[in-house]
Amino acid sequence: METWDAIRSRRNVRSFTSDPIPDADLDQILEAGRRAPSSQNWQPWDFVVVTNRSELNELATVWRGAGHVAEAAAAVALIAPGTDDERRLLARQYDLGQATMAMMIAAADLGVGSCHAGVRDQDHARRLLRFPDDRVCAYLISFGYPVDRPLAPVAKPDRRPFDQIVHRNHW
Repeated sequence: METWDAIRSRRNVRSFTSDPIPDADLDQILEAGRRAPSSQNWQPWDFVVVTNRSELNELATVWRGAGHVAEAAAAVALIAPGTDDERRLLARQYDLGQATMAMMIAAADLGVGSCHAGVRDQDHARRLLRFPDDRVCAYLISFGYPVDRPLAPVAKPDRRPFDQIVHRNHW
């Protein structure tokens, strides 16, 4: 798939087939996250990949909006340094967003659907994923093949009109 087609095809997928994602494809998705840009090349991330069904079911309970993780072929937890510094926090969140989107676009290019979720229960996430105490699980991304329809460019996305969003030279 071409980059523009992957961007137009990417949508949140919350229902997945039971088909596993080949290791090489999963590694390519993770490599896209690893190569994402970050402020001052900070790279405030580690990725924990979960493919075990019982662990995916448990991981889905760390946030009320993470139920899709239970059905996924794989989930990636984005682990980041904890911080109370507001400037560092904003940079970290922006950087993690870029890594998330890079992985989602790479997945779409491979026909793999994705959806992101927050993590509320940090203690439960830490018990499941065993990340260090000085880190937080910032987000989860579920990955799998869409159960309803394959990814394809969306001709009319459910988005605000272009002319209402784009302002040239001034508002």
